[in-house]
Amino acid sequence: MSPSPIRILGVDPGLRRTGWGVIVSEGSRLSFVAAGVIKPDDKLDLARRLAALHEALTIVLAEHAPDEAAVEETFVNTNASATLKLGQARGIAMLVPALAGVPVAEYAPNLIKKTVVGAGHAEKRQIQAMIAVLLPKSQVTSPDAADALAIAICHAQHRVSAARLAAPKVPA
Repeated sequence: MSPSPIRILGVDPGLRRTGWGVIVSEGSRLSFVAAGVIKPDDKLDLARRLAALHEALTIVLAEHAPDEAAVEETFVNTNASATLKLGQARGIAMLVPALAGVPVAEYAPNLIKKTVVGAGHAEKRQIQAMIAVLLPKSQVTSPDAADALAIAICHAQHRVSAARLAAPKVPA
């Protein structure tokens, strides 16, 4: 019996550019569905940019009906203010699928890169190149959309083990 196809939304959150990508995972087979970038007007104040991100991700979710979602974990950089703002965008990226009843997984940037490229410190161009190999129909030119597809691929590869870890332990 072959595994059921799972539609996965990957989100690479950001206030200037939020990449998103949808794939279908059926066993070890991956298929491209769609990808894009959400670019809130950076002339808007923070609250309105977050609202625009929420609205756009809600539309993506409605159009592509994912079964599961995955978001990149925030890495802490030297600018605390930028990290906090990125965290707020990430919160929206997690909230939208959660409100729709879609389970959301989180993955560290190094795990995503290692899963897709084979190296935990891969550059964006390497990720784009591997996305072109793994999902040839994607023809993605945006690094943000490629990163989102990489997040979805990472989830496709790790979702079974993540589900096993999250399952409640049954006493023997």
